[in-house]
Amino acid sequence: MVLLCLIFLCGLQNAQAQTARRSMEAIKGDGVYSLLRRAGLDPGQHLNQFLALNQENISEQNGLYVGIKYLLPVLDSSSIQNDSLLVKVKEPVSVKSKVKEVSDDLSIANAEGKPEAEKELTMRTYAIFGEKHESVTIESDELKGAVLYLISGHGGPDPGAVEHYDGQLISEDEYAYDVTLRLARKLISKGALVYLITRDADDGIRDERILKVDYDERTYPDKRIPRNQLLRLKQRVSAVNKLYHQNVHIPYQRIIETHVDSRSERQNIDVFFYYHESSEAGKQMATHQQTTFQQKYAQYQPNRDYFGTIEPRDLYVIKHSKAPTIYVEIGNIKNSRDQQRILKWENREAIAKWITEGVVTDFKSSK
Repeated sequence: MVLLCLIFLCGLQNAQAQTARRSMEAIKGDGVYSLLRRAGLDPGQHLNQFLALNQENISEQNGLYVGIKYLLPVLDSSSIQNDSLLVKVKEPVSVKSKVKEVSDDLSIANAEGKPEAEKELTMRTYAIFGEKHESVTIESDELKGAVLYLISGHGGPDPGAVEHYDGQLISEDEYAYDVTLRLARKLISKGALVYLITRDADDGIRDERILKVDYDERTYPDKRIPRNQLLRLKQRVSAVNKLYHQNVHIPYQRIIETHVDSRSERQNIDVFFYYHESSEAGKQMATHQQTTFQQKYAQYQPNRDYFGTIEPRDLYVIKHSKAPTIYVEIGNIKNSRDQQRILKWENREAIAKWITEGVVTDFKSSK
């Protein structure tokens, strides 16, 4: 027992020593940038990590308190922290991926046996996506320089719209959150910096048809979601706007909020979008999303027209958020056809993929 205590104490002292080596006391006149520079760190590279580590000791205006010791970002690649999701990420792994050089006609390319080229890919692990989906390959840098804030509608004590399917309860917040997680994963794979504003530590991406209803969602970074609707909305807007100011040096910042609508069970609706009437950037983003969905419907459902609309709405989050915002309504939870759009994981995956493509188009057009 004595030996065990000695080992524990040694380990504790070692951990404390490491923490001491990774902290710096703020002095009079210090701001985040000056403290990072005094620590020999590049603010442009380490700002988000620093703010994430020290969120409890940073003022609303991102000011520092004299005399407080602030944790510094870890430079050792074995303990990298993910800026976007605020979860521990395993060491990025470079993997060799065989990428075939093919023509448009795969049969011709395969027959000719063209040489294979090797491509370096980076793989990271995000626990919040769940064990099955936690590994994310960074496939491209198409969205490098883009910051996306993803809000999944409702959550916590508010499940949103609810309905019964095969005798089981299904709720808006669970399906909106699953689409949001899938969207986050795809955006990250293209190089975007992503913040999950609504988050659930134990759900992850789920492939089941019936997603179990729970009430443990939190608001970024880890705040209990209030029961009062207005307080919930203010909480989300506050979280996003604070992050917006932290990233104010980044031109492309956008918010996507995902919902499942509730209407008459006879009303089948297509995915549609809201934006704020005073936001040209929001309208442009909604337009690019609508165009993307029109193209996808034409490709995958050529015998069916797409009727998804875009229109301005004076909704609280859209109105009060600093970054251009769109609402995505993915279907009517009471309509039997729309239910299949949300119950099948393949459909939730497709929606996330198409929204991602819309974001890529919007990002490129903004340059």
